[in-house]
Amino acid sequence: MKRELGIARCGLACCLCSENANCKGCRQDGFLNLSWCKDAEWCVNRKCVIEKKLNGCYECNPASCRKGLYAEKIKARAFAEFAHRYGVEELLDCLERNEQAGIIYHREGIMGDYDEFDDLEELIRYIRTGKRNAGFDGDQTESTK
Repeated sequence: MKRELGIARCGLACCLCSENANCKGCRQDGFLNLSWCKDAEWCVNRKCVIEKKLNGCYECNPASCRKGLYAEKIKARAFAEFAHRYGVEELLDCLERNEQAGIIYHREGIMGDYDEFDDLEELIRYIRTGKRNAGFDGDQTESTK
């Protein structure tokens, strides 16, 4: 995990991404000029965040959004919703713990263990617990009890 890369504006985990060795994370380089990023110009979520003057989609309402990456896939939306509810640092902590437990972010291309869900709340529980169908209520963690 490259924790220093953090979470992308859209919610994806730059810290776990293995797709672009030159990527510095979309929070770097002032965010407005990402000349090294092949996706910066077409990223609808990035443009929306810039227009709204937000740090990321997690400061808005990601659970109900269907713009850009959120139109069909739930991974980025679930990650952003997790950060919206519990904070970016808690998301990073959970992702790091899950990686150490063997959960893979990119197993084949950009698809991995977090892509095997079609329900937002189930994926959020998986991020929190590292377990499928954990029966976790998602309202409290040890750090918030």
